Amino acid sequence: MNSLTFVPLLAEGGSNAAIVSFSIYILGVMVLAWLSNRLLQSKSFLSEYFLGSRSLGVWAFALTFAATSSSGGSFIGFPSLVYTHGWIVALWIGSYMIVPIVSMGLLAKRINQVGRKSGAITIPDILRDRFESPMFGAVATGLIVFFMAFNLIAQFKGGSVILQTLLQDVPLFQTASNGLADMLHGVPILGGSEDKPGYLLCLFVFTAAVVLYTAYGGFRAVVWTDVMQGFVMVGGVVLMLPLAIWAVGGLGNATREMAQMTPPNNVKLELSISDSLSESLNIPHNSWLVLEEGDQRRVFRTAARSQIQPGEQTASYRAGNDEQSQAIPGIELTYAKQIDSQMADDLGSDVTVRVVETKEYVGGAGRAGVYVTGPGPHATSDAGFLPFSLAVSFFFMWTFSGAGQPSNMVRLMAFNNSTTLRRAIFTVSIYYTLIYFPLVIIFCCARVLLPGWETESDRIMPEMAKVTTELINMPWLAGLLVAAPFAAVMSTMDSFLLMISSAIVRDIYQRNINPEASEKSIKQLTYVATIGVGTIAMLAAVSPPQFLQDIIVFTGSGLSTSFLAPVALMLYWPRFNRQGAVAGMLGGFATHVTLYTIGTIQAGKVDAYKLFDFHPFMVGLVASFVIAIAVTCLTPPPPEHLVRKYFYK
Repeated sequence: MNSLTFVPLLAEGGSNAAIVSFSIYILGVMVLAWLSNRLLQSKSFLSEYFLGSRSLGVWAFALTFAATSSSGGSFIGFPSLVYTHGWIVALWIGSYMIVPIVSMGLLAKRINQVGRKSGAITIPDILRDRFESPMFGAVATGLIVFFMAFNLIAQFKGGSVILQTLLQDVPLFQTASNGLADMLHGVPILGGSEDKPGYLLCLFVFTAAVVLYTAYGGFRAVVWTDVMQGFVMVGGVVLMLPLAIWAVGGLGNATREMAQMTPPNNVKLELSISDSLSESLNIPHNSWLVLEEGDQRRVFRTAARSQIQPGEQTASYRAGNDEQSQAIPGIELTYAKQIDSQMADDLGSDVTVRVVETKEYVGGAGRAGVYVTGPGPHATSDAGFLPFSLAVSFFFMWTFSGAGQPSNMVRLMAFNNSTTLRRAIFTVSIYYTLIYFPLVIIFCCARVLLPGWETESDRIMPEMAKVTTELINMPWLAGLLVAAPFAAVMSTMDSFLLMISSAIVRDIYQRNINPEASEKSIKQLTYVATIGVGTIAMLAAVSPPQFLQDIIVFTGSGLSTSFLAPVALMLYWPRFNRQGAVAGMLGGFATHVTLYTIGTIQAGKVDAYKLFDFHPFMVGLVASFVIAIAVTCLTPPPPEHLVRKYFYK
């Protein structure tokens, strides 16, 4: 018999305390946006709104660079990977600590100089002016919009999941969610998601908050909030680390526990009752179910919300294409200690559980120790999570992909002098060390504290924040800890929104459609573009991809394979010409997208085809550089006046 009595991880009063502290943080963000808008009134709109008048100091430059890179992937997707695959993920992220040395040291000084010489405000601006090619600027704009659109969807999902975790036990939120579900019934796009009203309500609130302060305050509001969010992020991680270690009885104890764990099985379940009911019976997502078979005890957790309709006896859920299925997806625990300790949820009625299908992990099934050794467990790959060749790929990918991100390049155009750059490189390296290594420890501890979250591992960060603060009876602290991943998502989203709106306003409208546009019309179009892009991304996030980190890696590596070679060669090679730049950009893009398309078709979800066991970033980057150099050597050199402008004093 299974029943569903949720024991809130925060008591009602505790939830309210967490919400109050979280609301204070949001209020601080809005105040900074208001102050930024006041400053915006006294300066040139385009330069100030999109680039902060190129006047960022050390802390502003360092923390806006770090906070933009530390996205929802860092605080939602990355913890999900640590929880799912164990200690090996420390090697997966290990090179991130030297990202600032490469990405800032490689390009920053030259791109800042070139940006000032050309008066460029965006990366397509620089490419257009460096090669005197409006067509090239348009190609660069199109690629930025393409990849940023995917990334925005992932960030919207991350922010909404965080809010939902914070609010789910609050009665007012539950009432509002149920009312929203009734309102959305039959509404195009939104109506198909009425079974997850809590997520949708949080999505609407999150969208309104981020779009409002980004549109209102512009680049400086983004930078100022990034500084605040940077301190919130590192503060949240530093606070959560000792709480997590204490909760599991020490890091050594957590590692010993993990060394005995075996990966769960993926299952399909049939859930039924003996007598039909007059009212529908809801079986929520993440419900625990226990099946006693003689002396054997089996424990399952559902991975989808299902329902037994009035007059029926078997549960069904909405699968793909709105089809109803009676095979409910879930997982089965295989670690004896967790099986013995886990209780079933109270569903208020006798429910019979029958296992329809069982799939063991392809890499690591039934083997103790896979969570503390390489290559780590993997549900679908017998090579495990991180074989050697893939570890090499990610070492170089994290190191160089940061250098190829247009959102980071824009920040490299905004610092005020070389002293600021040197100090910022050091600051950001320390910052990343304080973020990523503690996150590995925290979410290895989470495997011990919170079993069974493979069903929705993207929620493990906010769930861990709630559990650890409840253990020390300080629920108000949960609001601040949850603010850390929320800050990561916001700091990335606002930058991406600003990049897309700048691409539309500056690179498409002003540079190609109406070069004589007044500042007033540009300002109005900027606000409309920011709000419009945010709304479209929100609608796309109504039915988001399951694994946020997969989208983050796809977009980040895709932008780098497209932009790193053309930008680096443009800055340092006088012979580099327009034909080589365009060919290199499109060659890297085509290689990357082709490999991901093949991998996605094979896996049935966003995945990469690993040519020679290397990540598409490595293959795409090599292809981009080779194509760019070869085409440049086979075509005429650039005009002499461009070489003199950018390579001679």
